[in-house]
Amino acid sequence: MISLTRRGAVRLGLCAAVAFGAVGTAFAADPIKIGYPANVTGVQASLDGPMLNGAKLAAAEINAAGGVLGRPIELVVYDSKSDATVISTVASQLIDSDKVVGIVGFADSDSVLAIGPQVQKAQIPFITPGATSPKLPSQLGNEVFLACFGDNVQAAVGAEFALKTLNAKTAYLLTDIGTEYTTLLSDYFVQAYEHGGGKIIGKDSYKIGDKTFTAQIAKIKALPEKPGFIYAAANAEEIGLILKQLRQAGIDLPVVGGDGYDTPLLLQVGGEAANGTYFTTHAYIGEGASPKVQAFMDAYKKATGSEPENAFAALGYDAVKLMADAIKRAGEPDPAKIRDALAATSGLPGVTGTISYRPGVAVPDKSVSVIGVKDGKLMLASEAAPSFVAEP
Repeated sequence: MISLTRRGAVRLGLCAAVAFGAVGTAFAADPIKIGYPANVTGVQASLDGPMLNGAKLAAAEINAAGGVLGRPIELVVYDSKSDATVISTVASQLIDSDKVVGIVGFADSDSVLAIGPQVQKAQIPFITPGATSPKLPSQLGNEVFLACFGDNVQAAVGAEFALKTLNAKTAYLLTDIGTEYTTLLSDYFVQAYEHGGGKIIGKDSYKIGDKTFTAQIAKIKALPEKPGFIYAAANAEEIGLILKQLRQAGIDLPVVGGDGYDTPLLLQVGGEAANGTYFTTHAYIGEGASPKVQAFMDAYKKATGSEPENAFAALGYDAVKLMADAIKRAGEPDPAKIRDALAATSGLPGVTGTISYRPGVAVPDKSVSVIGVKDGKLMLASEAAPSFVAEP
């Protein structure tokens, strides 16, 4: 079974945690421990919470099917509270006390940057389901792998969508300069948009945690030329507020952004103001989804009692399946062999796409979904791979 409470671990109040418990398979051998730090409280909770539920679903399915190498896998879960200091403490617990053979976790690049030096020093393979900075492996070392596409890829798809589908040749850039994710996403978008012939006619910034955007909106209204759209490199906590304040100020331009929008907060906070918004993400989770995604949605609802909140739920699921597959191919739960098996992953099917790593590249090549908001509902607007991608 999956252990959700170990020494010092936080008892998580996520939906229907009991549904992920006993899996109906008896094992004689000790479990293979996989660490799972998750920001289930704090500013990243709307991403990490669903992602953890997806991870638990994957572990339950693996164990129900006989486990890995004849042993159950055990997710050792801690709430890292969206706090770098807590993340460091949790990493030490997982590595030194729990003796995990691999770690899966986080939807944001700043959290991965916080844990990365410790996993690299301990030589423990680490998979991030949702942190999209393509720089992470080169910044941190060969133990770090992404299960998701890179920000340079999703920014390029967003740029091409704006140019070709929205026919928007000019853009205004609004950037949250408080996180690694948003600053990188913004830079990659500019490179791709200008490469495609688009023009940035103005730009401004704010920081994560801001609640009022009066000054930024005033600058947009004062522009001598109206842009075709606004590209807002934003996180989940702020985008709904930005949209509401833009619409209240009479600015009805399309707003385009990245997977940081992909949480229930977009519609819960933004309300009607979210109409005309488009964002890039990892899969379309909703009515009319692909058969593979629909099967995941059905399993998730059966396990938790609710529909998947966003694509990050599927990323958590895929990342645990990826780690388990690497352990199986390694032939034993040895961290060094698991790392080598991860690097050799080729053609592994997932809910969010097929995962393969090119030699020396720990970021998979995956297509990107563009989700739009119309009449208060999410819709699949496009699915594509970009024609131009900026270098990491």
